[in-house]
This record gives sequence, structure tokens and C-alpha cells, in this order.
Amino acid sequence: MATSDYTDTRLLINGEWCDAQSGKTLDVVNPATGKPIGKVAHAGIPDLDRALAAAQKGFEAWRKIPANERATTMRKAASLVRERAPAIARLMTQEQGKPLAEARVEVLSAADIIEWFADEGRRVYGRIVPSRNLSAQQLVIKEPVGPVAAFTPWNFPINQVVRKLSAALASGCSFLVKAPEETPASPAALLQAFVDAGVPAGTVGLVFGDPAEISGYLIPHPVIRKVTFTGSTPVGKQLAALAGAHMKRATMELGGHAPVIVAEDADVALAVKAAGVAKFRNAGQVCISPTRFLVHNSIRDEFAQALVKHAESLKLGDGLAEGTTLGPLANARRLSAMDKVLENARATGATVATGGERVGSEGNFFAPTVLTNVSLEADVFNNEPFGPIAAVRGFDTLEEAIAESNRLPYGLAGYAFTKSFRNVHLLSQQMEVGMLWINQPATPTAEMPFGGVKDSGYGSEGGPEAMDAYLVTKAVTVMAV
Repeated sequence: MATSDYTDTRLLINGEWCDAQSGKTLDVVNPATGKPIGKVAHAGIPDLDRALAAAQKGFEAWRKIPANERATTMRKAASLVRERAPAIARLMTQEQGKPLAEARVEVLSAADIIEWFADEGRRVYGRIVPSRNLSAQQLVIKEPVGPVAAFTPWNFPINQVVRKLSAALASGCSFLVKAPEETPASPAALLQAFVDAGVPAGTVGLVFGDPAEISGYLIPHPVIRKVTFTGSTPVGKQLAALAGAHMKRATMELGGHAPVIVAEDADVALAVKAAGVAKFRNAGQVCISPTRFLVHNSIRDEFAQALVKHAESLKLGDGLAEGTTLGPLANARRLSAMDKVLENARATGATVATGGERVGSEGNFFAPTVLTNVSLEADVFNNEPFGPIAAVRGFDTLEEAIAESNRLPYGLAGYAFTKSFRNVHLLSQQMEVGMLWINQPATPTAEMPFGGVKDSGYGSEGGPEAMDAYLVTKAVTVMAV
């Protein structure tokens, strides 16, 4: 049974909400209770065909609207998102589990992202190139690439959609997203704001269903000209290969395993506060979550004790409950994954300083966990845990810590704490990551690039760079006659 304030989610095709042609639906489960709270429509191929036809129609209409008018419409959508933030955040917490305060921040941040890209779309400039022939004029024109197929995960149901959506619309593209079946209502509310703001029918579309079937159908389809995906590295590689086989542009924001280097001269209290907040945000289910804590041996014990104290101060509970600072994991699969991480950590000699176990018998609650004396052979130091587990290991020299931070094929985000300008310079130059935050938690704003290197993907979903993948460059030469 659906709760009184949680709505069933349908497909958005050609500006209208509709059921799947087959009538098939999937249950949506509240991770705090483990019980169904609603339904989501499950699209089949006939639904995808209708959505693709609508996306082509929407593109042809949206691209012809002047950039300043597109910006006005996007700003109206942002205003609606901000106005509806309390209700949208509540939907998100029920289906995803994060504390209501975190959900509100995500929704309000989405409005900021929309507004920033709305204005950036007005600054998509071409150029005039001096010609070698004075009778000719040479122009460079930027044009939207075409309809976009987007695939987004459940950990940030709105943030992961809105970055792609905003860059696409600001560039003049239409946008069709396969959002997560576990968390459908909040992205649906985001797209509803754009429908209500007046985008042409088909400019935005939303489908749910079998991920492999939908990606396998949308990516090769001739209507789709651009693919953008956020998710695991293995799946990202498969989708990038499929996009490449069909000569489709692709942006891949993939898995991370963020190192945290705490240098000998670091402010330990600042490091614990900043990294601790970042670590346990969204129960650690964050692609840029700090995971591998590399702490100078002279302060390792002090840091570990303070991090344990921070972890034990968190209030674990239903995200809708007053005072909750750590919600449940998003699904039961994550509980099993945490159990395996802990089993391996213990087997390889790690000490469980706090946490390390499931809490309660109802819902997907896992205690915030700090591991010390972690071996480099431990799974948690080699594969992203994607949960509320911090693994601490000591080092003797900064060069040793940097080498360890670069050892893995991941390169999404990194963190460091130091008071030394020399250390800052060394870290900035040598850490192989797409984003590096020094002496602070993650601050991914719309105006800064967001993306990784190595197996963590390519392309950006922030800053002016995010627009590039949605634009094609046309060279035009005109000869006077």
C-alpha cells in the first residue's frame, strides 16, 4: 500500500504522465522499513519507441527557442523546484533513506545548478576566424548535438539527473532519462517542474524498467546522439563500448575510491570534522565519499580515536525522524555487501574500532564503522565499499601516501589535510584525481568541473566544460560572389 504522501510514479512521454503500455509496475520500498510504499511503471520497447519519437520532436522545438528564452524557462523550473523542495525532499527520504536534512540540501542544490546552467547557456559562443582570403568569411558555430539518453543511479536521485539535464537543456538538446527504479518519485518531481515551466512536449522524458534492456535499446537508436551515465565502472565500460560502437558521444562519471591524506602537520580536529562529515554523508553511498584514510603515523592513533568518537556521535535512524543524522542503506544488497567487506577486513587483520554490524532487524541499517590497522590486501582498500565504512592506515612519508593514493585504477576524488604550502603543491601536482579538496569536505558546485580520470570515467558534469559534450562545432566558410 502506498503511504498518504508518497505517490506512484508513471512514465513521462511527450509531456504527459502515462502507464507502461503493458501495465507492468515494480514495487518501491522504503529502506527504513523494508516495506513497499508505492509503484513505478516499468517501460517496455513500445514505450521506449514513443519516448524516442517524443525526444526527437522535443529537440526540434527546443533548439529553435533562443538561448535567453530557454534560460527564462529553466529559471522558472528552478523556482518551482525550490518552492516544492520540502515535499520533494520528503519523497526522496522515503524512497532512498537519507536524512531529510540531506534530502532538502540536494533538492535546493538542484535549483542552483539549473539556474547556473541556464545562464551558461546564454554564453555558448562561436567565433569569427580571420580568413586567408579577404573575399571569404570564416565562422565557427556551436550547435546542440541532439537528443540525449541519460542513465542515473539511486544514491542521489535528483543531483545525478539535474547535472545532466541542465547542461543538456542549456545547450539546446532534448533529454530522455532512465532514472532508478528504487527512487523514482523524486526525479519525477524534478521533471514535473520543467513540464510546468513550459518546455515543449518531448523536451524532457522519463522512463523506468530493465536497465540492460533500456540501455541496449536507447544507446544504439539513431534518434539518440549523446549518452551520459553515472554508475559503476564495470557497467560504465559496457555502455561506453556500446556508445563507441555506434559513434555516440559519451560522458562517464564512474566509481571512485577516494583517498584521504592526513599529513603530519594537519589540523587533526579539522580533518576529522571535514572528512567525517563527508564519509558518513548519505551513509557513505557517495561516489566521491572518502574511503581510504592515509594518516601520518605520528598522528594516526589520535586521528583514529577522534574519528571513532565522531562516528559514535551520529544518530542512526529513519531519515524522516527528528534528529537522524545517518539513515539506512538504500537497499538490502548494500547490507550484504557491508557484511562481506567486514568479514574480509577481519580476516586480513583489521581492527573494528567501532560499528561493523547491522543494527536492528527491520530496514537496512548498518552502524557507522571505523577500521584501523587495515592491510593493503583488504578488500576495503582495493574496492569501493559504498557504505558507512572508513578504513584507516598509517604512512611515514608524504610520497608514500601519494603513491598509495594513486595505486588503484580509480581517480574520481581525493582529499588532503596539511598546513604546508609545499605539501599542497606536491599533492595538487601528483594526486591522480579529477577533483581534489584540501582542508575541507567536498564542495562540488555547478561552476566547477565534476568528473574523474582513469577508470573513474571521462568528461565533466560541472563548469563550462560540462557544456562541451552537448555541443557540436560547425565550420562555415562563406565566399562573397
